Amino acid sequence: MSATSDSSERPRLLRKVGGIALLLLSFTLAALVIRYQPEVDRFIRSIGGWAYPMATIVFAIVASAPFSVTDALAVMNGAIFGPLWGSVINAVGLVLAAMLGYWVNRHATHLLDLDAYLKRLPAWTRRFKPGSPMFLICVRVIPGFGGTVATATAAVMRVPLIRQIYTMCAVAIPICTLLAIGGDRVTILVHGYERRAGNAMRRYERRAKVYIDKHAHPFHIHFRRVRPTPLPSTPPPSPIATP
Repeated sequence: MSATSDSSERPRLLRKVGGIALLLLSFTLAALVIRYQPEVDRFIRSIGGWAYPMATIVFAIVASAPFSVTDALAVMNGAIFGPLWGSVINAVGLVLAAMLGYWVNRHATHLLDLDAYLKRLPAWTRRFKPGSPMFLICVRVIPGFGGTVATATAAVMRVPLIRQIYTMCAVAIPICTLLAIGGDRVTILVHGYERRAGNAMRRYERRAKVYIDKHAHPFHIHFRRVRPTPLPSTPPPSPIATP
């Protein structure tokens, strides 16, 4: 009896440890990417052609983590790759994030308190059946924890993976596309203002130099250093002749 209970407890313990490790890995990667976002930006720029798959993978990992915020990454992709390719990277990353988040939550369902999550939702979400497409789409609109609750609900209720993907993409892709376009436009505006400010400063310096050369004031006061007048040298006294 005890051997049977021990053999049944061991896989359960392994699943629990594995689920905790997966959640901690997702949180750690998301925290590292968010914390070192400027360094990630420079690294992505330096690797050339591998930048596209690398940016997609980074975006997918961060978007799949619970309670993660991908707005900054969506803006960064638009600023680096432009509005078109930035939007494509965001869309592909969201599809991968939906699959990865669903898989992580499926393996960590015993750690999720779905009833506590559902109680925190607004009252209007109870009009829809939990796990239905409308429920998942409406819950994802809620900022903050809506996406995490929707993914957890889809995993616990074992909804089809395709439903998890299209309900997540229906909400997230338009938002991330707008953020990518906004990141590209803001980057263009910032660099445009910096370039115009630099050109204006150089023009001002040239005009100031020309004005000073042509319109120098005719009266100049020169301050000369006054040198002290040397005292006349007196000959040394002649020795007195003794008689």
